[in-house]
Amino acid sequence: MDNNVAVDIHQSREIVAFHVADQGFCIDIGYVREIRGWTPTTVLPHAPDYVKGMMNLRGTVLPVVDLSLRLGLGVTNPSPRHVIIIVMLDERMVGLLVEAVSDILNLPHDDMKPTPDVASGATRNFIEGVFTIEDKMIRAIDVARILPARQGHTTC
Repeated sequence: MDNNVAVDIHQSREIVAFHVADQGFCIDIGYVREIRGWTPTTVLPHAPDYVKGMMNLRGTVLPVVDLSLRLGLGVTNPSPRHVIIIVMLDERMVGLLVEAVSDILNLPHDDMKPTPDVASGATRNFIEGVFTIEDKMIRAIDVARILPARQGHTTC
């Protein structure tokens, strides 16, 4: 085995790759707490349209974001094949509804390229960069910007 090919863990980034609206995206694995199969949510009145509802995760009630709708790719009609990626940012836990998790990858930091300047401001707000793996492009989501904004005393 050629040791020069190995990825240095100190200069790499571990990501969870998944599909939303038949397109490839990823998030840093450090945000991921668990991946669960789809279960119906309870409507959360007056929530933003991209909040699918709320779910109970072992006694913790958390919002579930329709990531497709949040990214402007249309509403997801969840089925048993969909999954919810539970992410944690600061002290907030949120579920991200996606089609499927495709892989966990360890990639060099340098492999992430900037989002093209021709992308809209909204796209650049949510996407921190792009990885090219073989012939596929995977957009890296900025988790801090994708989550619902905190408002007063709510947990969303």
